[in-house]
Amino acid sequence: MSQRALIELLQGRGAHASPIACVEDLPAEIAGRQAAGFPHSIWALVFHMNYWMDYEMRRTQGLRPVYPEHAAESWPAHSAPSDVEWRAGVDRLQALISQYQTMAQSSPEELAREVEPMHGIDKENASTLSAVLWQMAAHNSYHTGQIAMLRRMFGLWPPRGGGDSW
Repeated sequence: MSQRALIELLQGRGAHASPIACVEDLPAEIAGRQAAGFPHSIWALVFHMNYWMDYEMRRTQGLRPVYPEHAAESWPAHSAPSDVEWRAGVDRLQALISQYQTMAQSSPEELAREVEPMHGIDKENASTLSAVLWQMAAHNSYHTGQIAMLRRMFGLWPPRGGGDSW
């Protein structure tokens, strides 16, 4: 896959919704709303995306983050954020995506650099910088799709920033 495709996927272009557009116009009250039958709020999904982007960012920088003992550690303790928590979460999402886009523009040599595995699962999968970026783009796309579905269920689609509505 091309470097351009990676950058576009991180931005949420083409067939993928923009993670930022999907959340930037929502108030904390909506971000914390639960949908019947779905385990996470939009806030929880943003928290989770930020958690893993931050983890992988530190790993690519050689900082050796500790892999969580339980999956619950990558989700917030509460499903509804305060206004301050929500704004900080959206700002963090935007900053991390921007950092990932910058890394995706690295030289071919840098993209081929091996990233030290921190967990057994890392040892089983490709761990070049490029592979980490592609995994994070796919992870974000998956959860952005969940956010888009929740917005549709709440009657709040498309977002102000745009999104397919056909």
